[in-house]
Amino acid sequence: MKLILTLLFLLPLILLAQNPKKYIITKTNESIIIDGSDNEKAWQNAVFTDCFVDIEGNKKPNPYLSTRLKMLWNDSCLFFFAELEEPHIWANLTERESVIFYDNDFEIFIDPDGDTHNYIEFEINAFGTEWDLVLPKPYRNNGPPLTAFNITGINSAVKIFGSINNPDDKDEKWTVEIAMPWNSLLETKQKSRRIPVDGEIWRINFSRVQWETEVINGKYLKKKDPKTGRNLPENNWVWSPQGRIDMHMPEKWGYVMFSDSIINKETRRDFEIQDTAVINEIWELYYKQKLYYMKNQAYTKELEISENTEIIVGKQQFEIIIKIPGTNRYYYLNQDGWFRKEILEKR
Repeated sequence: MKLILTLLFLLPLILLAQNPKKYIITKTNESIIIDGSDNEKAWQNAVFTDCFVDIEGNKKPNPYLSTRLKMLWNDSCLFFFAELEEPHIWANLTERESVIFYDNDFEIFIDPDGDTHNYIEFEINAFGTEWDLVLPKPYRNNGPPLTAFNITGINSAVKIFGSINNPDDKDEKWTVEIAMPWNSLLETKQKSRRIPVDGEIWRINFSRVQWETEVINGKYLKKKDPKTGRNLPENNWVWSPQGRIDMHMPEKWGYVMFSDSIINKETRRDFEIQDTAVINEIWELYYKQKLYYMKNQAYTKELEISENTEIIVGKQQFEIIIKIPGTNRYYYLNQDGWFRKEILEKR
């Protein structure tokens, strides 16, 4: 039964069309004051993302509250401004490095290399309490969270439109403004540890955790399942849907491209991802290998592959290699989900 459930759990990931959201981050030369507001001209001209959707995508209804964000960058920092509609703003956690998603929160996930390894997670609640960590590799690949990691020099601010922890009124929203210095972000890059250049693409996603609450004795408390007595599951609303309730699938995060263009609302809003079909193919093979391992406790070379694909298999390891015909571009993916592109003269 456990095997069947696991197969049913993973099969949708193979079949799910990979169409991550895309966003162009335009550069600004203006100073940004981190106060939870987007009053600066640069912010006013920046384009908001689409509103967040359920983490599972169109398998679930759209969220009942709006969440959206916009981004900027300069030579010092990467900036975020998020707007979270909320008629009942509450928070409990005040100590930094608490598990912030036990409250309603806003979360940022950043993988500069797009290799699914050494990525950053940042969470903040309506009090402005922060939690940051780095994942050497995803939890599914036995990656331990390194909570000692800090985004050095981070500056954040929350603005409350209404009140906090006051059930007697109706609130409007809370907003979050964040400046992340490049130094800490670039620590997670495996190769060139320089700030982005025009046209560079990173993998980023955003999540909002939203708990169902009720008011008891003048306080917001999480609703409980009357049958089990446990808290009802939280809602997970995201920018780019994951296909299942798991933010730690970096291959499904959105694509953001850095642009040197001076901000204006007519700035191009779309861009092409090179070799999309090959990227989808290599991840499909990865999940098929994982399914095979669940059934046989070993990996296999006997998967249907294209002419330019090679699978190398060991006792507990595999590597998939795909060459782009007529080029010197190779894509690699192994059993730990480590994904990378190499430009080689020859192999």
